[in-house]
Amino acid sequence: MATAPADNFTPPRPFVEGPSAWTGAEMRKTDAWIYRLSDAQIAELEAAMRATQAKGLDIAAIGRDQFPLPTLGSELLKIEDEIVNGRGFVLIRGIPVERYSIAEAATIYYGLGSWLGNARSQNAKGHVLGHVRDLGLSAEKDPNVRIYQTTERQTYHTDSCDIVGLLCLKTAKSGGFSSIVSSMTIYNVMAAKRPDLAARLMQPFATDRRGEVPAGKKPYFEIPVFNDYAGKLSVIYARRYIDSAQRFPDARRLTAEDIEALDYFDSLANDSELRLDMEFKPGDMQFLHNHTLLHDRTAYVDWDEPEKKRHLLRLWLAAPNGRELPPVYAERYGTVTIGDRGGIICDETRLHAPLDPV
Repeated sequence: MATAPADNFTPPRPFVEGPSAWTGAEMRKTDAWIYRLSDAQIAELEAAMRATQAKGLDIAAIGRDQFPLPTLGSELLKIEDEIVNGRGFVLIRGIPVERYSIAEAATIYYGLGSWLGNARSQNAKGHVLGHVRDLGLSAEKDPNVRIYQTTERQTYHTDSCDIVGLLCLKTAKSGGFSSIVSSMTIYNVMAAKRPDLAARLMQPFATDRRGEVPAGKKPYFEIPVFNDYAGKLSVIYARRYIDSAQRFPDARRLTAEDIEALDYFDSLANDSELRLDMEFKPGDMQFLHNHTLLHDRTAYVDWDEPEKKRHLLRLWLAAPNGRELPPVYAERYGTVTIGDRGGIICDETRLHAPLDPV
């Protein structure tokens, strides 16, 4: 959303133009962001899954070469370009998850994801296949708990990778809806209405690592929310983690201006005109570009029966055609090398793809 500056006004950096600066109001008028798989494409995915299983190939070892998709593959490369260089998201619909075992669904999902990027570790345990399911924990009570292990609302944030993907296996009894918003649009609005606060978000904030601390690093890292580099604006944000970093005595204290800037940013992310809400169906796959989008999940009430509980699979991907990122991102991403960055690596991390939520 392009916003004209006021008279005699200079924004902290130019307004973001192009398809990544969209509004929810615009996206609700179209379904161009939904890609529906054909029966032939589903058959292609199933054939690739059967072939990898017949070879006894571990899920974490699957790449494009191990998961050939003769016709769908070229479509997925176009989708990757749309995610990285276009609107920043897609919903792929039609995977018949009800007819697969967890191993079969995970293999299809991981194999499809390999066409969009290289899988990264999502936690200190080295999970390259994540499970988004309530484990009976509380991030409100324990600052080291990750929100995806709870039924709590997530609030708008980015993940530590280029592309984050979700595959819905089962939905909650109520709630648990997905919501996304363009962080490029948020910048445009802030730069037009409160350039002083936009400029503040270009300065570093201490951000909690939530107990997953790489060797030789502090338990928090410092990085701006808005990062202007190589001609592009990239956003990294987790308000809950910024707030919880205040538990560390040596972290810089949040000022009144900091809090005002963060509160304004959050208010824009939650604006019904700007955000796009969506309700997952089993078999839906959502892929998002973390550098231009924020995502959220509403709180939910789950089923009592274990076999019915809300369950999503997650991927963190390093895009082979990703953008350049500023050196400061290495504090969270480990490196800024395109195609080989992101994820969480600690001393005890060993990469694997668990089939059970742990």
